[in-house]
Amino acid sequence: MFIRRAVFPARRTSYTPAMADNTPLDSLDALGPLDRLRAIMARLRDPDSGCAWDRAQTAGTIVPFTLEEAYELADVIARDQGEPGDARELRDELGDLLFQVVFQARIAEEGGRFDLDDVARAIVDKLVRRHPHVFADAEHGSDAEREAAWEAGKASERAERAQTSAMDDIPLALPALARAVKSQRRAARLGFDWDDPAPVVDKIEEELAEVQAAVDDGEPPERVAEEVGDVLFAVSNWARHLGVDSESALRASTRKFEARFRDMEALAAERGQGLGELDFDAQEALYQEARRRERGGRTENETKDPR
Repeated sequence: MFIRRAVFPARRTSYTPAMADNTPLDSLDALGPLDRLRAIMARLRDPDSGCAWDRAQTAGTIVPFTLEEAYELADVIARDQGEPGDARELRDELGDLLFQVVFQARIAEEGGRFDLDDVARAIVDKLVRRHPHVFADAEHGSDAEREAAWEAGKASERAERAQTSAMDDIPLALPALARAVKSQRRAARLGFDWDDPAPVVDKIEEELAEVQAAVDDGEPPERVAEEVGDVLFAVSNWARHLGVDSESALRASTRKFEARFRDMEALAAERGQGLGELDFDAQEALYQEARRRERGGRTENETKDPR
């Protein structure tokens, strides 16, 4: 999320070893949990007595770990059934992601740029600014008006950053499906969108035909890949019109396929076979058996093959 530079005080000093907390860990117990976490982070980054790995990291090198923690959190949430064990796992994954924020803030603090308090202050300012209907006297008569006001506020922020396109601040690092949907929503807010899902289905069929034409014409692989990308983009657009989160839907279907594949392996092992030793027809028979076992008493219409 974008944070205005104005919230970072220019008076902040450069990092020095004196800013690290060398207090023994057992004496930190009196601190609140967040302050203790910050003190531990400072200790890990201490130039003299910290952890060599933590000291070596930069804002860029820990990004892959941040993304991994975010995906692990999403996975826990998707599997959460409300059981006590689920709550512990969810708590722990939230902590892992929080640590990534604290890590980044510490690196910035060492460079004299901003600290964790500035991060919190920035998001508080943004939330208040973007919710005048909650924290001020603004009123929205409908969800459409609220969305329009929200988009106007974000457009104003983009203008402050000299970004002129509604597409300018869509993160390149977003998963491909999520980025596709975000760009579609941005376009839709400016009126560039179909009114209902039906034309999107026509577009999918058109894009599928173009893939087949590229294959039949012997087009180079990059050209075929481009056409396949257009199909995926159109399908994600259809999902958006149907109110389906394409990223979550694909994740769920992948989990379903993985579970069925594990059942295939187990079924083969029960018969003294290795799955890789079987031909495709035999593997397909196991897959269909795994489907039937998964569905139990459900009808064919209630469960569709994700392949």
